[in-house]
Amino acid sequence: MTPEKKGSGKLAVEQAASFQWALPDNVEVPPDELKVRLDFYGQSVVMYVMEDEIITTKMVSPQDVALALLRDIPLGSGVLPENTLWWQHRQDGAPVVALWRPPQVWPAALQLEPFKPPRRFKLPMPGFIFVCRPGSPPAIFAVKNRPTTPEELVFRAPLYNVYASGGSCPGSHKYSDDVSKIPEEFFTAFFSQSLGGEVSKKYGHDLLKLWESIDRKRSYPLRDLLPCGKVENLLK
Repeated sequence: MTPEKKGSGKLAVEQAASFQWALPDNVEVPPDELKVRLDFYGQSVVMYVMEDEIITTKMVSPQDVALALLRDIPLGSGVLPENTLWWQHRQDGAPVVALWRPPQVWPAALQLEPFKPPRRFKLPMPGFIFVCRPGSPPAIFAVKNRPTTPEELVFRAPLYNVYASGGSCPGSHKYSDDVSKIPEEFFTAFFSQSLGGEVSKKYGHDLLKLWESIDRKRSYPLRDLLPCGKVENLLK
């Protein structure tokens, strides 16, 4: 677009308007002149720059606008929880922290029938990646080793209440705003026979048989895990 002289049209007059502060009459403050204006359209952003009675217009990208504004906004993760794999700030403004939990035996309670005591298990599980947001149910993925590169495989978590996407169902459980507590909170809630899906090469959808086969064992059979992507997919 070509430069446009101030006062050459209605748009130019509107662009060059000044802002008069709402102050008492005895306070002498000059008007605050308009220097730059951004118009956001459905598919584009147009910037108007007023300088020396000339209005220049040009297309800019939303990313450039965001980066320019962020120069005055300090961003930091703060002190991260132990065993943090990565930290992200998503488009919706929510911080996301991926936590690593090494292979270990987890206590679990499975509610098989309403109004009856749950069945208790001690389950040796593989290492897990918990992708956590404050106050929200985590996404959970199994891994054979602590990941060190984006290319490493991730696997379906052999757990109830976990969707095929890795997201989990909170049920009636209220998760803490402290993300460091979320992995352990997930295992303190009662599991129900839902959302298991196909998570085992040997037992397929029958997660109960899998749990019964490993209950009180020392380690999880890693060869039984089903792959569902790579670490780089979680980073996106």
